[in-house]
Amino acid sequence: MKRGKRYQEAAKAVDRTKLYDPEEAIALVKQISSVKFDETVEAHIRTGCDGRHADQQVRGAVVLPHGTGKTVRVLVFAKGAKLDEAQAAGADFVGGEELVPRIQKEGWLDFDVVVATPDMMGIVGRLGRILGPKGLMPNPKSGTVTMDVAKAIADIKAGKVEYRLDKTNIIHVPLGKCSFTNEQLKDNFDTLMTAINRARPAALKGTYLKNVSLASSMGPGVKVNTLKLV
Repeated sequence: MKRGKRYQEAAKAVDRTKLYDPEEAIALVKQISSVKFDETVEAHIRTGCDGRHADQQVRGAVVLPHGTGKTVRVLVFAKGAKLDEAQAAGADFVGGEELVPRIQKEGWLDFDVVVATPDMMGIVGRLGRILGPKGLMPNPKSGTVTMDVAKAIADIKAGKVEYRLDKTNIIHVPLGKCSFTNEQLKDNFDTLMTAINRARPAALKGTYLKNVSLASSMGPGVKVNTLKLV
């Protein structure tokens, strides 16, 4: 892949043979960010799992102590009193069956997270082909299928992020913004890695964390010493 001059200049500051301590990696990612907007700092975690096996799946959610720096738009599928509860808790959009054609036919996707009460999953299931590939399908493991919609919304707004294996068995998670302090990013990173270490599948044999790198949205990856993360 051909990279721009700005990326190539930033990459020169990264020692590809070195495994950085988390604090060093965070400082370097911020230092080499050279774009004019506030980039997101992301963690990319290559695992030794084989996601084709159900007993080696890694999926969950964690609330980052300092949030992600992003305003998250929450859509809630509910009915009755739970609709009112969702609105009172600060959901950006609430509704039921009437939202299905809006998403299916009009292509409406102006939301970042979908929460649903269990009794609405039959309706939400019709949207699986649209929401699934975009990572928007509610799931009990990530706390987005729940009767406690107020708590789900509060957690999401406070900085709850989902983590899951992609098709190449890598986990990609936003940690915050380059404008965050190094300490805030380190707190978020530590919280994320604690959750991911706890989520290690019992069936996995061999190395769990093969490679961990931090990067800004437009910048090169900085490899982190995984021995410091166990």
